[in-house]
Amino acid sequence: MQAQELLKQLRLPELADVRQYFRSLSASTLMGMGAFAAFTTYLYATRPKALKPPCDLSMQSVEIPGGELARSSVLLDPETLLSFYYEDAKTVYECFIRGMRVSGDGPCLGSRKPKQPYEWLSYSEVLERAENLGSALLLRGHSRTCEQYVGIFSQNRPEWTISELACHTYSLVPVPLYDTLGTDAIRFIIDQTCVSTVVCDVPAKARLLLDSVSGRQHSLRLLMLMEAFDSELAVRGQQCGVQLVSLAEAEAQGRTCRQPPSPPGSEDLALICYTSGTTGNPKGAMLTHRNILSNISAFVKITETSCPLTHRDTHVSYLPLAHMFEQVVQGLIVIHGARVGFFQGDIRMLMDDLTALKPTVFPVVPRVLNRMYDKIFGQANTPLKRWILDFAFRRKEAEMRSGLMRKNSLWDKLIFKKVQASVGGCVRLMMTGAAPVSEHVLTFLRAALGCQFYEGFGQTECTAGCTVSLSGDWTAGHVGPPLPCNHIKLVDVAEMNYLAANGEGEVCVQGPNVFKGYLNDPEKTVEAIDQDGWLHTGDIGRWLPNGTLRIVDRKKHLFKLAQGEYIAPEKIENIYLMSEAVAQAFVHGDSLQACLVAIIVPDPDFLPGWAKKRGFHGSYENLCNNPGVKNAILENIVKLGKESGLKSFEQVKDIALHKEMFSIQNGLLTPTLKAKRAVLSKHFRKHIDQLYASIQM
Repeated sequence: MQAQELLKQLRLPELADVRQYFRSLSASTLMGMGAFAAFTTYLYATRPKALKPPCDLSMQSVEIPGGELARSSVLLDPETLLSFYYEDAKTVYECFIRGMRVSGDGPCLGSRKPKQPYEWLSYSEVLERAENLGSALLLRGHSRTCEQYVGIFSQNRPEWTISELACHTYSLVPVPLYDTLGTDAIRFIIDQTCVSTVVCDVPAKARLLLDSVSGRQHSLRLLMLMEAFDSELAVRGQQCGVQLVSLAEAEAQGRTCRQPPSPPGSEDLALICYTSGTTGNPKGAMLTHRNILSNISAFVKITETSCPLTHRDTHVSYLPLAHMFEQVVQGLIVIHGARVGFFQGDIRMLMDDLTALKPTVFPVVPRVLNRMYDKIFGQANTPLKRWILDFAFRRKEAEMRSGLMRKNSLWDKLIFKKVQASVGGCVRLMMTGAAPVSEHVLTFLRAALGCQFYEGFGQTECTAGCTVSLSGDWTAGHVGPPLPCNHIKLVDVAEMNYLAANGEGEVCVQGPNVFKGYLNDPEKTVEAIDQDGWLHTGDIGRWLPNGTLRIVDRKKHLFKLAQGEYIAPEKIENIYLMSEAVAQAFVHGDSLQACLVAIIVPDPDFLPGWAKKRGFHGSYENLCNNPGVKNAILENIVKLGKESGLKSFEQVKDIALHKEMFSIQNGLLTPTLKAKRAVLSKHFRKHIDQLYASIQM
């Protein structure tokens, strides 16, 4: 009676009333309510727990006591720097041996032909071929003390890794080459390293090498070709004093007189990595095994609790192995006994390779991310579709910011499933670096792909990376805290008003990942590494309150206007690239002029729609030639500049529209997709002069 009285006072229905209510409902209504309850329970049950970050994300780095405001990772003692994570892997060679053991001699290197599945070489098969090839190199006069350098001139493929492992097995030093360097640069590298043997993939590259040495004194004596070549090329080689043999022939020769491995130590050179640079001859960065292992070990440390790699992982290799980013990623895979699947060699077929391989690890550069983003929004071609896409993104972004990263939510099943399938459907770890990426693009793709997605910063001279974002911190606009293998400090750049006391300045790196110097170039080495061992990167950074680093400027491309104001063009270009209409931008100014001008390449995918909203119609080419479109783009980027805090003298006064993208092929970008500013200035000299003439009228 007391319970009934209480229910009456609270105006709550009695149990009998509740029963009567449910009896009054139809069967279909009850089934619907049951389905809804089951669906809600399913969503709750399958919702993963928020990721536990490796540290307090509000303070991701700490200042070293008495260390000139230098900062270190909070994952280790502030004065401790990580060189090796695994005691049995202190060289690149030992990485491979460890990988063979932990994988149980599982699949190692995979490749495919068009429309065919991947075929795999096991770890032991790769090691056997490497020992055969390495023994052949010893027969040809290479050794630890004589003719130590061996060139590798090839696209990513199993033979690339086999050739590099052959060198490391016998303490030889690979020297990667790539065709976008050009004949002059390749000639310079051959002369500086005195390489006598180069392993090539295709006859076209062999011809390029022969062209670079033809008619002069040179060190080149032998080319080993991975693919078949004709007698005409062999005769051409003889005329240049160079013998051509097939890689298979060299391996067979080495098999008959196999030598026991003579692997290097951790302080020995691992490779000479040539940086293309934007001007002058390339520089040969001397990197040791300890350099590379410290970078690999630091990333292992960062992911050890949130996203540990295992022998079950698969990596898609398409970024050039001639650059350190891909070198470190491949080392990270091999040290865990995982698989490396190579793309077919045509970047246009990459999505097909991803579908066939189903990788779990997918390194990217901003250019790939921008293409993915443009393709997704290009398919959302109505206001309703864009609204739905944006709504789904906002819901997943909210989950991310609460520490939840997944790809089994309702929004994944309804909206983002195709995006995830386009990269194979199994990706669980992505990383990006090499150049800045738009905050919105990065955040959107993190949400859409639903995997652990890291952004880093670095350069060849610190092996690859010196900062990487941490698991759980999926905010954009920074490149994370220092890696556990290095300290970072910011030093004053007074002429640009960046002061270390204000948490701003040139980014300097110190640690076991800093290279030994440039080959045969002590002057450039001293410019890069000061007497205390700090590498000066030339990039301007700013510490954020949570201990992460934001890259805000570039010191090396600084120039002064006629009135004495210093300009950092890359900062301005990155702001202008936020415009939907702009694909590429080149900002120019010099000491004889009082203002800036720019060459703008409109985005061919977005320009027609962007222009249509403003009353302009026509083909991409017609729009690029339309003065009204040019003025609309100028107005738009200046508005963006003002909103982003650019000063009046940092804004361009006029622009010219250019229809062709800056690219590696037309010589306007470096192989790492950085602008060749001197080349761009020369290439667009006529346009620049016309812009300044029209401003002065």
